[in-house]
Amino acid sequence: MAGDKITGTLVFTVFTAALSSFQFGYDIGVINAPQQIIISHYRNVLGIPLDDRKTTNNYVINTTDALPTLPHPGNPTPDPWPEEETTTSTGLVTMLWSLSVSTFAVGGMIASFFGGWLGDKLGRIKALLAANSLSLAGALLMGCSKLGPSHILIIAGRSISGLYCGLISGLVPMYIGEIAPTSLRGALGTLHQLAIVTGILISQIIGLDFILGNHDLWHILFGLSAVPALLQSLLLLFCPESPRYLYIKLEEEVKAKKSLKRLRGSDDVTKDMNEMKKEKDEASSEQKVSVTQLFTDSSYRQPMIVALMLHMAQQFSGINAIFYYSTSIFQTAGISQPVYATIGVGAINMIFTAVSVLLVEKAGRRSLFLIGMSGMFFCAIFMSLGLVLLDKFAWMSYVSMTAIFLFVSFFEIGPGPIPWFMVAEFFSQGPRPTALALAAFSNWACNFIIALCFQYIADFCGPYVFFLFAGVVLAFTLFTFFKVPETKGKSFEEIAAEFRKKSSSAQRPKAPVEMEFLRPTGTV
Repeated sequence: MAGDKITGTLVFTVFTAALSSFQFGYDIGVINAPQQIIISHYRNVLGIPLDDRKTTNNYVINTTDALPTLPHPGNPTPDPWPEEETTTSTGLVTMLWSLSVSTFAVGGMIASFFGGWLGDKLGRIKALLAANSLSLAGALLMGCSKLGPSHILIIAGRSISGLYCGLISGLVPMYIGEIAPTSLRGALGTLHQLAIVTGILISQIIGLDFILGNHDLWHILFGLSAVPALLQSLLLLFCPESPRYLYIKLEEEVKAKKSLKRLRGSDDVTKDMNEMKKEKDEASSEQKVSVTQLFTDSSYRQPMIVALMLHMAQQFSGINAIFYYSTSIFQTAGISQPVYATIGVGAINMIFTAVSVLLVEKAGRRSLFLIGMSGMFFCAIFMSLGLVLLDKFAWMSYVSMTAIFLFVSFFEIGPGPIPWFMVAEFFSQGPRPTALALAAFSNWACNFIIALCFQYIADFCGPYVFFLFAGVVLAFTLFTFFKVPETKGKSFEEIAAEFRKKSSSAQRPKAPVEMEFLRPTGTV
């Protein structure tokens, strides 16, 4: 097919868009490595005394560690100051630290609703440019955090970066989905996730204490996310606008053709134009769909519920628990240099996402999602077993470590990248922006819940925590098996027909309308 070859312009444009996803990943990972340094910095700023060496050498600070010790190494007896004061101040620092991590997700949650809207208002390119101003503002605040009241600057910077990441989590998959030829839609859609995990890995490497993750340079580590933002703003000036946006939204057929010719590298774009014409006719007959309609209209409800479930499966599978707390998990498993093990997870993460890019057009979305989820189910069980039996058998630490590495690789084969672009494939032009915004919102909301609650759940369940995740993964696997259609290589109409088939197999052919709300809708 002449229209489906990979052209220079397409590569350049997808690369430019994926720089946003890279920043997203960088912002997720960057907070992990310098945790202790930032906590000790917060203590300094707030005037809570603490022996410095203690902070940098100890990963886990609890109240007893927070008591200052005499500097003389031969005399290990601590010289405690009032117990309540320690407890409250440690509580305050812990709270500020939790806020530094989780305000990011709050920003993302709020902004994810506006990604699609901004893309429609300004066009995809200008929307990405506008989003970059947020990214730069966040990077600036965090980069200067050493000069001012650092806890306030970091928390503010993190929430602004969160707003940026929320916007692009809707914009990037939408833009890439609209410029990609049908046969490459899956592979190119996976690049959003690949760029995210690359960003995570790079931030973990640069965050090593002998590079930037130290007392002198940690603020530079935070400020660096401005670099891809500036680079992207420059490159976006040379990117073609989404032909679908030009043709369907603005009705600029000539511009849309011009943009398509650049992207496809050939003058014959009739195939794409016809597909878009078809979509445009449908879009003009479909009104803009509101959030309530997505759930009340029976033709949207099934795909919408499936879309939300896929994103919830992605977040509640326990993967974030591993990312946020990987270092302390490895420490529990008895590794002397947990930071390197965490970077190992990042590297595996990246490799398997790349594998997924290659597999997704061959194996099909649904089957990869199922393979990934089933693998994660078994890994979660082994991970818990390893942690539970750690006291009895020392070699169990290797079991839980191997399980972590495998868990991550299974995640990146299916549940990691697939929900993002599968949702875009479920819906035609009318409901797509609203559906993508809702899906991104549910993803962020689940992310926030996990970031906030995992520490408490882990303290409560101890080593059994991953049994809990195994149960959740099993439930989502069964849901996927019964409810999710395959979308590989299908047009939007065919996918809609699949959903009708799936939902009609769950209920009698046509119940009367009044009975509509009594029918099972498949919300497992």
